[in-house]
Order: sequence, then C-alpha cells, then structure tokens
Amino acid sequence: MRHVALVTLVVDDYDEAIRFYTGPLGFRLAEDEPRPDGSRWVVVEPDALGGVAAGHGTGLLLARAKDEEQRARVGDQTGGRVGFFLHTDDFARDHARMAAAGVTFLEEPRQEPYGTVAVFRDLYGNRWDLLQPAG
Repeated sequence: MRHVALVTLVVDDYDEAIRFYTGPLGFRLAEDEPRPDGSRWVVVEPDALGGVAAGHGTGLLLARAKDEEQRARVGDQTGGRVGFFLHTDDFARDHARMAAAGVTFLEEPRQEPYGTVAVFRDLYGNRWDLLQPAG
C-alpha cells in the first residue's frame, strides 16, 4: 500500500503554527524533534474526530521559512487557490467548533454535489476546504 504521508507547509514560527493547528483546527502534535541545524521536525495531523485513526492520514510537516524567498511563500503556497482539504464526518460540529475558536471562514457553508463545504483560512492565509463528502 502507498499513500502520501506528509505535505510541507512553510510557516513563520513553529510554536505559533503548532498552537493554531492543535487549537482551533483540533489537530494533534505527532512529532516535534530538534534537528542538528537548529530547525525542528514538526508534524501535526488531524485527530480521529473525522473517523480516520490518528497516524493513518496525511500529516503536515510544519517547516519554518529559512530565507526571504521561503518567507515570501508563507500563506500563499498555492497562488491563492484552495490547497488543502480537511475532510470531516460531521460538518456542522467541526464548522461550529472552528468558528467559535476564531477560524476565519471566507463563505457560508454550501451544498455541492460532492458534499458540504466551506472555505477557511489558516493562520497564515492559506485557503482550505472544510468538507464533509457526500454519501
């Protein structure tokens, strides 16, 4: 079996990013290890709330920007498009919890043929879909 294990997300600050992803988004901190070069190996992943057991989905590798070129990409890694998709088995529950925690939704929830969806921004401005797939 093969699957995408990690996706890198360039961030300004490890601890700030960890607080956002483990707080308002409800992810869990899977790894946080110092590296010899002074960086850290930081992985967050969705918890089992959405019906996926921890450690069995795609995690985010939170990578602190190392230079100006990387800092310019923070918050706009996909050119303003939705680049990340957070699936849930209970849209209403997660939408309400995230909104109460201060997550900025860019639209009202809507029904599409593929499910219930609303676009939100993460801490840095990257666009995400909160999505409960149809069926």
